[in-house]
Amino acid sequence: MKTFRLNSGDIRRYAKEMRAGDRVYLSDTIYTARDAAHKKLFELLDRNEPLPFPLKDAVIYYAGPTPAREGEPIGSCGPTTSGRMDKFAPRLYALGLAATIGKGERSEDVARAIAQNEAVYLCAVGGAGALISRHIKAAEDIAFPELGCEAIRRMTVEDLPLIVALDCAGGDIFRQGRTQYAER
Repeated sequence: MKTFRLNSGDIRRYAKEMRAGDRVYLSDTIYTARDAAHKKLFELLDRNEPLPFPLKDAVIYYAGPTPAREGEPIGSCGPTTSGRMDKFAPRLYALGLAATIGKGERSEDVARAIAQNEAVYLCAVGGAGALISRHIKAAEDIAFPELGCEAIRRMTVEDLPLIVALDCAGGDIFRQGRTQYAER
């Protein structure tokens, strides 16, 4: 296993080197978006309207953070189940998305899109939203404020701890884990 310390804009450059199970400490800008925000993004795409952030080399974190306490940039910010965004992810990867962050397995369509577009799927630890929020240094709503916690936010993260779950060479930490367990 390797460890990568990367800025979000460098993920695509290192995607071919990353393998399922590698550690990533991510810094720089990422965006939150869940189900409702993805639906609105796709409405914009279908109407050929500009998106609230550039997709090229972007990272989307599937999260719906809680409100910030006074003096903090954000409240608890744990990952949500990624499979709910599987119907959206292939198109976004094809449009230049470098990575998604969430928890849980992804569909074969998403795995193919990751391989075809030299991208990655990263997992954050579920149930650790309060700890994850310590790595978020700034957060601001940039689109769809009417969605509340599901609004799109631009966040600045520092050394956000993640694991490569799907790599562009076909590695899948979930499938590999089941195989290793069965062999024991």
